[in-house]
Amino acid sequence: MDGPSGSGKSSASRGVARALGLRYLDTGAMYRAVTWWMLDRGVDLGDPQAVAAVAGEPALAMSTDPDAPGVTVDGVDVSGPIRGAQVTRAVSAVSAVPEVRARMVAMQREIIAVSLPTGGIVVEGRDIGTVVAPDAPVKVFLTASAEARAHRRTAELDGTTVEAQKAEMARRDALDSNRKADPLAKAADAVELDTTPLDLDEVIAEVLRLVKERA
Repeated sequence: MDGPSGSGKSSASRGVARALGLRYLDTGAMYRAVTWWMLDRGVDLGDPQAVAAVAGEPALAMSTDPDAPGVTVDGVDVSGPIRGAQVTRAVSAVSAVPEVRARMVAMQREIIAVSLPTGGIVVEGRDIGTVVAPDAPVKVFLTASAEARAHRRTAELDGTTVEAQKAEMARRDALDSNRKADPLAKAADAVELDTTPLDLDEVIAEVLRLVKERA
């Protein structure tokens, strides 16, 4: 499940995983966790070489329970702190560093491999269908209008406005879509689903229909 922020990936992915009895992985949380770790240690995120030099140091552990997703770094639960404004502003810069992406993709593929014998996993992010799991039997690319995405994100966060979120999402979209390493992109064989007019239950139902049809 790929798509930009605010398109409904997280809620839909967890809902689909619950419905099918599968594991769930939020790859964006992994990049956020690494970003949090670097901010906490004062790494200069404007210097890609400085980011690359420590990309292998933070020890990440992911929960793949769709009812209790989370991430720890060096044994510290950072599931809450990684959603803060400071991490949100910085994560695209960290995610663009090839050394960071190489480590995260390797970890994500390992988590997928471990999950397959137990039934499978729903993985969400921005490069899952194109880079992380190009052989996945079902690929969905979620989209939504800028207005809808901004309204959804504003409802999730305190102390922000729809206009502020529209500007922030436009900034992140540009960074994520234009980075050299694994940019946000729709896989050629992915089904694009516009979630603008749909509620969460309708999005989940449509994805489950695609799963039944394709798998």
